Amino acid sequence: MDAGNPSLRQRLMTIKRLSTLFALFMLFSLALPAFGVSKEMVQLQTQVQQLQEQMTAMQRGFDERMGVMNNLVQQDADAVNKVGAAITALQNAIQKQQSDSGGRVDQISGQIQALNDSLDELKARVAAVSKQLTDMQSAQQSVQAAQAADQAKQQAMAQAPPPDVLYNNALRDYNGNNAQLATQEFSDYIKFYPNTDMAGNAYFYLGEIQFRQGNYQQAAQNYDQVLQNFPSGNKAASAELKKGFALIELGKQDDGVTELRHLIQRYPKSNEALQARERLHKLGVSSRPGE
Repeated sequence: MDAGNPSLRQRLMTIKRLSTLFALFMLFSLALPAFGVSKEMVQLQTQVQQLQEQMTAMQRGFDERMGVMNNLVQQDADAVNKVGAAITALQNAIQKQQSDSGGRVDQISGQIQALNDSLDELKARVAAVSKQLTDMQSAQQSVQAAQAADQAKQQAMAQAPPPDVLYNNALRDYNGNNAQLATQEFSDYIKFYPNTDMAGNAYFYLGEIQFRQGNYQQAAQNYDQVLQNFPSGNKAASAELKKGFALIELGKQDDGVTELRHLIQRYPKSNEALQARERLHKLGVSSRPGE
């Protein structure tokens, strides 16, 4: 307050000095006789009185100003307190909102996770159902294809000649050196009548046609069909003999020798065994292993 009003402070100091001088003067005047008071003394007293009145007025103004200043300071303090309280309340509200928001975020995150889990489970179920549907469709298509094949086979068999007629025609064409027609007829016989005893013979004659044509690989496969599916048929010994010959022609001598030795062991007194011994002799190989 004093720093903001330097003129007021100076005047107060002046008044204080004058008051001191006045007090000294009064003491001095009391010590002098009454007749010693002059006109200058009266003037001085008058000036001192005026100064006292001015000092009183200034003191009163100072007190009023101090009151106003105190009131303003109190108002400012109240305003600061209110602002502080408002800031505290705002901070508390923000913290509460953040806390509530954090709880809501956690809750929403949990719900999202639950939805993701449900979605994954639903995807797995859809995939399983799709696989089942695909499997069912594949099975249905397989059944339909099998049914169509059976129907086609039945229709073909209905149109095919009787087995004995077809076989005899194929054998006649084979003996007549009509290899192409005989191949077709023996193949048709195997196609229409694969489980009959004569099907083994048809495989054998197909092998014979291919052997004559130098197709030793395919011939060996047809001979093997006889051995695998018709081991007790009347062409089993001949099929094993010719299979051995075909393997030797293919350069698989060890495999061919094994087939011929097996033939000799199984059919030792057959004509095929005799032919096998002769072929082994030409190869310089014993008919018995280890000799």
